[in-house]
Amino acid sequence: MLFAKIDFINLLPFHVFIKKNIKSNQVKAIIEYKKSYPSVINKKFKKRKVDSAFISSIASRGEKRLDFGIIARADVQSVILIPGEEKEDYQSETSNALAKVLDLKGKVLIGDKALKYFHDSEDKNFIDLALAWQDKYNLPFVFATLCFNKNERYLKKVTKRFNKRKIYIPQYILETYSKRSGISKEAILEYLKRIDYDIGIKEKRAIKKFLQLTKSL
Repeated sequence: MLFAKIDFINLLPFHVFIKKNIKSNQVKAIIEYKKSYPSVINKKFKKRKVDSAFISSIASRGEKRLDFGIIARADVQSVILIPGEEKEDYQSETSNALAKVLDLKGKVLIGDKALKYFHDSEDKNFIDLALAWQDKYNLPFVFATLCFNKNERYLKKVTKRFNKRKIYIPQYILETYSKRSGISKEAILEYLKRIDYDIGIKEKRAIKKFLQLTKSL
């Protein structure tokens, strides 16, 4: 199974879970992690170069997906828009589209670099796009969903066992991500409280609404 990995902090609990809970050497041998950012992974998945991946919501249209993804139910801190010069983030199709459907103009930042900007900025002169969406539509925002071309049964089994609240992230892993991103371990743990993964009724409504709004983009 070729599984593409978005190597952002927002999926850290899931990657820790996968690493810890796959006991079979055979299964480990057939999982190949292909690390990249969302827009590249979208392309790999569409070309069927990977079997499953967290795919940006805007790119998940028509794909087979599980009720599992990357969800913000409040301000997310890692998807922001800085008012001023218009500039898309090359790493994300969904966040760029989100700014457009909200009719917001400025520089889009996503992922770990956006989270660092959030913590480093003194004036907080930016817009949290997840919060702007929720203020307008009273819905959570689903940034990505776990899509698949094959191995549906196995992926369902894995995600069903995942429980964010029971995931302990070892200090050495936190230290690695902290050094790489420039964000403190405490800030990383606080940020992860803002991320959820289970897609329910409201999240499905949110995906449907977003895809309707972005049809013409």
